[in-house]
Order: sequence, then C-alpha cells, then structure tokens
Amino acid sequence: MMRFESCKEKIKTFIRGWGFSLLAAILIAMTMKSAIADWNDVPTGSMEPTILIGDRIFVNKLAYDLKVPYTTRHIARWDDPARGDIVVFYSPRDGQRLVKRVIGLPGDTLALDKNRLSINGTPVLYEKLKGDISLQMPPDVQKEYVFLRERLEAAPHLVMVARSRSMFSSFSPVTIPPGNYFMMGDNRDNSADSRIFGLVDRGRIVGRATAIVLSREESFLHPRWNRFFSGLQ
Repeated sequence: MMRFESCKEKIKTFIRGWGFSLLAAILIAMTMKSAIADWNDVPTGSMEPTILIGDRIFVNKLAYDLKVPYTTRHIARWDDPARGDIVVFYSPRDGQRLVKRVIGLPGDTLALDKNRLSINGTPVLYEKLKGDISLQMPPDVQKEYVFLRERLEAAPHLVMVARSRSMFSSFSPVTIPPGNYFMMGDNRDNSADSRIFGLVDRGRIVGRATAIVLSREESFLHPRWNRFFSGLQ
C-alpha cells in the first residue's frame, strides 16, 4: 500500500512539474502550425514538374496575413498573392486542401488556347526546354509530354503539357471579379484546378508554399536527397 501511494505521489509530482509544461508546449506548437507555418504532403502529380509526388512542402501562413488559429478568419492582412505564387488553399468544391499556382489576379482577363495563356490580351511567353532538363521524371513521361518554361512576369517556372490535346487545353476569355483568384497546376493536362472548380476566394487561401522540406519516391527508404530544402519558384 505504501508503495502504491508513493507511485501516486510521483505521478502527481510529474504532472505538476512536467506534465503541464509538456501540454503547454504541445498547444503552442499546434497553434503555430495552425497560424504561422505548416507543411503539406503532395499525393498527386498536378504540380509536376515543379512539385513531385512524395514532396513535402513548407507553407508560410504569414506570407499574406494573420489568421485566428484553427480558423480562416483574418486578424490582419499585409499582402495579397502575386501572379506565379504557389499557394495552398481550400477547394471551393469540397474543402480539400490543394496546392496550385496563382495564374489570374482580381481584374484580370484570362484565356487559354492550346495550352498557351493570354493575360489581359497579352500572350504569355514560352520557351521549349531542350537537352537534359533534370526533371526527375520517368523516361516514358518525358516522351508523352512537352516541357516548357512559362514566363509569368518576373516568375518564370516549368510546366508540362501533353503532346495529345485534352479538354483542358483551351478556354474562352474569363474576367476575374474582385477578391478572387484563378489557380492552375503546372501539369496542365492533369490538374483539377480553376478550370474545373472555378475561382478561389481570397479567404480560402492558407498561405504560400516556399520550399520542399523533404522528398521521397515510394517510401522514406528512397529519398530524393537533391530535393531536400530546395526552394520553389
């Protein structure tokens, strides 16, 4: 009986001393994850070749604003997404967290013709990549797709388009109303984006994806070391 009472006292002492501190640390970490910074696993190839399946990306939740933890309610706003930013947001269709690139800003008029964008009547410039493009894509994929450098103002980045045209490769001009954004994946013919679920309200944007923290192929036994801690553009 004395031994049992002694154990109870030790447990109480631990809870009073370290238990509350540990709980506070966990709550602080969860709050930071909710409002300041987070990471996002990428399970699909919609952002290839920029983001590969198995990449884990860092999300800066303070890039544009400060939100109430665990909500999408804004406390303060100091910036807005720029064209070319890679952002994490909640899908207007089903609320799923997605990763796409900002293509159209409020007030823009966009059109797509055979996977060539026009923004406000000005065609976007494209450069076809030649030789070793170091995309870490399987050889059969490289045969089926064309890899291009798309120049969205000061943010050139890679995109891939299928050699065979798809239903996603063209759309008529669309003007974006205030407070909304047009999102697209870099894998243009294999991305469920604003061409399917429509425009994304500013309040649904979680933050900006700025880097790849880690990367793996099928398991952590096959890491892609050269992608660890690499920036996104």
